[in-house]
Amino acid sequence: MKRTLFFKLAMSVLFTFVFIVPIRADQLEDGLVAFKKHNYSEAFRLLKPIAVQGYVEAQVHLGLMYDDGNGVVEDATEAVKWFQKAAEQGHAKAQLELGKMYDWGRGIPENNAEAVKWYRKAAEQGDANIQFMVGFLYDMDFPDYKIEALKWYRRAADQGLAKAQNALGFRYNYGIGIPEDDAEAARWYRKAAEQGHVSSQSSLGYLYATGAGVSEDFVQAYMWMNLAAAKDDSSAIKDKAKLVEIMTPSQINEAQKLSREWWARHTP
Repeated sequence: MKRTLFFKLAMSVLFTFVFIVPIRADQLEDGLVAFKKHNYSEAFRLLKPIAVQGYVEAQVHLGLMYDDGNGVVEDATEAVKWFQKAAEQGHAKAQLELGKMYDWGRGIPENNAEAVKWYRKAAEQGDANIQFMVGFLYDMDFPDYKIEALKWYRRAADQGLAKAQNALGFRYNYGIGIPEDDAEAARWYRKAAEQGHVSSQSSLGYLYATGAGVSEDFVQAYMWMNLAAAKDDSSAIKDKAKLVEIMTPSQINEAQKLSREWWARHTP
């Protein structure tokens, strides 16, 4: 009798593992696909049951839907609940979102200490985009944390994230949280500009035009401004128009040649 009972129990566990777990995994995948396609009602229907079961990706996406009112009535308190569950499981995106909720007092009383705690937890996991966002949030919401903001911009920039490299260049350029250093500004702008970051291309062009941090070089200035202007950067358009007035036709031709070559190298 005991052996038969044990056998039935073992088979029940095996059945659950073999059949139910894959079904939930498929349900998670289908729910995430629906979310990416903006079919939020379907995503909510699929993800809610498995979020309750503790699936962390389902929990964080449920939080996002409650926070934005997609597929469900907007409810910041419910968003906090699901972000909290996922954050406590170590999900970096959920930790970032939970930090924002504490930062902005959304769905939960504003608490700067809790916001900073969750921002740090998220950034310390190493995702460059999250590190950049944490730096940005420190910049915007915590004026006394400029050094902390700079640290996370640098961590993200060191991983090659162009927008973080641009942010670091900007801070060196204008001495925000660090001593002004145009050479360092040019170095970080260049890293981002080579990846196609438009604002960095415009800023690097301006440094070449004025000889700040680099040797004055109108050809290089025009090249970078020309690339940024092609992406409708208003500052680059204005600065290039002024630069043309003091350049020779041969310099302009050379700069345009360099622009074409850069574009050819960076266009698939």
